Amino acid sequence: MDQIMNKVGSYWIGRRADKEISSVGDDINSLSSSIEGGAKWLVNKFKGKMQKPLIDLLKEYDLPIGLFPQDATHYEFNEETRKLTVFIPEVCEVGYRDSSVLRFSTTVTGYLEKGKLSDIEGIKTKVLIWAKVTCLSTEGSKIHFTTGVKKTRSRSAYEVLRGGIVVDKF
Repeated sequence: MDQIMNKVGSYWIGRRADKEISSVGDDINSLSSSIEGGAKWLVNKFKGKMQKPLIDLLKEYDLPIGLFPQDATHYEFNEETRKLTVFIPEVCEVGYRDSSVLRFSTTVTGYLEKGKLSDIEGIKTKVLIWAKVTCLSTEGSKIHFTTGVKKTRSRSAYEVLRGGIVVDKF
């Protein structure tokens, strides 16, 4: 009788363990597929390559730290091509101290140079209508936005982190 109970017990424990291990694997797969912007960050962390905060990257390239919404913390930066991709949880608008407004898509891409972000995809500004921002550059206390026409604003308005207001569409 003891042998039968041992076999039944070990069979039951083995099946239960298999089920739990399978469940953990499923959880990891669903987690990795749901973390779009943070996945690469997590992989880099495991590889031992810690990414500096977005604010530090912006400072390094002489761009205002409050340029992106404050919940835009995950990004990818390819140092060889200088391509920057910033991930934002939801499409949002950010109002700045000078009454200007930028609208952000969930993914913003561009090429980073000292004092300049060019070939931008994912940012719009209101001129008379919502216009796509294609380039932004800094020059002393000014920040220049190119949307087909060049719009110059005070850089100090973009030096403070601000939250975004969720909007329906980009």
